[in-house]
Amino acid sequence: MKIAIGNDHVAVALKNYITKYLQEKNIEVIDVGTNNNDRTDYPIPAAKVSELVTSGVADRGILICGTGVGISIAANKIHGIRAVVCSEPYSAKLSVEHNNTNILALGSRVVADELAKMIVSEWLDASYEGGRHQKRIDMITQLEVSGVLTL
Repeated sequence: MKIAIGNDHVAVALKNYITKYLQEKNIEVIDVGTNNNDRTDYPIPAAKVSELVTSGVADRGILICGTGVGISIAANKIHGIRAVVCSEPYSAKLSVEHNNTNILALGSRVVADELAKMIVSEWLDASYEGGRHQKRIDMITQLEVSGVLTL
């Protein structure tokens, strides 16, 4: 498995912590930065990670900013991305099982290191259930492509 990971300037420490955790699990990490505390606008890493995921270079992506909110909104503007911001493990797990999320967003000012690791673990270990959930994914894709939902 390959995970693309990106962050803004307030999330360098958490990104490094999660990267180390992923590598310990023998997961290849593609780090798009940033790696310093110089101001970085979160749409930049959101776009880079999203491109790696939609192109198939990475299987999934992880994005981190202060709250996870802005970076997930930016990622969700990219066709084919279903990003979720999570601050606890249960929602991360269900986001994959029911919504087939391909990017996890975390808030470095919201979750501590160990909680972030638990969230990432649940998200990575979950599998999309398909079935009744696929209709909703198809509806989301329709909205993404046309901006209109036809029932």
